[in-house]
Amino acid sequence: MTINRRAAETEALSAWITRQGIEGGAFDGFLEDLCTRLVDAGVPLIRMNLSMRALHPEIGAFAYRWKRKTGMIREDYARASVAVTGWDQSPLKVLVEGPDTEIRYALHSQKGPMPFPMFDELVDMGATDYFAQQLPMSRWQGSTEQDRTTDNGMLVSWTSDGPNGFSEHDLDVLRGLLPSLGLALKSTANYTTARDLLGVYLGGDAGARVMSGDILRGSLDKIRCAILYFDLQGFTRLSEALPPETLIEMLNAYFGEVVEIVERHGGNVLKFMGDGLLAIFSEVGDGASRLAALDAVVEMRAAMTDINERRAADGLSVTGFNAALHAGEVLYGNIGGTTRLDFTVIGPAVNAAARILGMCNGLDQNILVSSIVAKPALDARPALVSLGQYRLRGVADRVELFAID
Repeated sequence: MTINRRAAETEALSAWITRQGIEGGAFDGFLEDLCTRLVDAGVPLIRMNLSMRALHPEIGAFAYRWKRKTGMIREDYARASVAVTGWDQSPLKVLVEGPDTEIRYALHSQKGPMPFPMFDELVDMGATDYFAQQLPMSRWQGSTEQDRTTDNGMLVSWTSDGPNGFSEHDLDVLRGLLPSLGLALKSTANYTTARDLLGVYLGGDAGARVMSGDILRGSLDKIRCAILYFDLQGFTRLSEALPPETLIEMLNAYFGEVVEIVERHGGNVLKFMGDGLLAIFSEVGDGASRLAALDAVVEMRAAMTDINERRAADGLSVTGFNAALHAGEVLYGNIGGTTRLDFTVIGPAVNAAARILGMCNGLDQNILVSSIVAKPALDARPALVSLGQYRLRGVADRVELFAID
C-alpha cells in the first residue's frame, strides 16, 4: 500500500469520525463500526478499550470494550472515593500518572513475567501488541497528581494480534485518528451529560422537554395530572437537634426511596422543597395515572416503615411522613426570571394539593386523597375510606377527603 493511499484512508476515516460526532448517536454502535473499519483497512486489531469520566451523580466513569470475536460491551463505574478494583495493576494507571501521552508494550517479544496481569489474558486470546493513548479534554490546572488523574479526558487502548504486532503505519493511523475521535466522543458526551443532568435536576419528563427546545419563559402547556405533595414530619425539630451532615444523610435516605417509587410508577419528581417534594403523574386519558399515584403512596408507606426499622436498628434518627394526592388541570412549563427559570406546575389544583397536605396533622392521617382521585378508584382500591368533606383555605368548594386504610 503506498504512503499516499494510506494517508487517504486515514483522512477518510477521520472525516467519517467527524460526521459521526456531528450527527450524534450511541457510543457503542459508533465505536464498533470504527473498529470494524480499522480491521477492514488492514489494522490487525483484536481488542479496543475506551474509557471516559462521566459527569453524573451516580456514575463516575464508563468504558466500552470491543473484541473482534464478541463485539461491544459497556461497563459503568459507580462514583466512589476508592479506585476501581484492578486499577493499581493496570497499564492505564501508568499512562495517566506518567509524563507520556501514549505507551506501548510489544507482547510478542516480552521477556519474563508480564508487567501487568491483564497482559496474560490478552496473550491467551492471541494478542501480540498493546498500545494505549490518553487525550485530555480540558486544560489541566491542578497542582497534584490526584488533580491530574481526575481530570476529564479519554483513555483508549488498542490490542493487536498481528504476527509482529502493530506496524509503524498502524500506529500512525491510530495517532492520526485520536483528535477526531476525541472531538466526536466529547461532542456526544456533552449532549448525553446535558440530557442526564437535566433529567436528574428537573425530572425525566421536564428534562426531556428542555432538551427538545422547550425553554421559552412563559411557555406553558395545559395538562391533566395527579399531583403528589410529600413531606417529612417534624423537620424543624430535627433540623435543630441534628448536626447538618446527619440531617442531609437522613433526607437522602428517605428521598432516595421515595423518588424511586414515584418513578417506578410512572411519575416525575419536579422539585424538592426542604423536607418535601412535588411530583406529578401525567394523565393519559384512562385514569391510570391516578391509580398509579395511589399505588405509589401505598408503597411509600410500606417503604417508610422498612426504612425506619432499619435506621432504628442502626441507632439512626427516624421520622414519619405526610402525603397528599389531588388531580386536575395544571399549567406545566417555564416560569421565572430572564436568567433563572423553573420548570414546574401551577394552578388551582396544585394549590389545593398543598392545602390537603396541610390537613394531615389535623386529621391525624399521614396520607390524604381528594375525592377527584379516590372516587373513580373505589372499586379498584377498596382500602380508600371517606373522612368527610372539608373546607380548604383558599378553595371555594368543600372537598371530600379519603384516607387509605
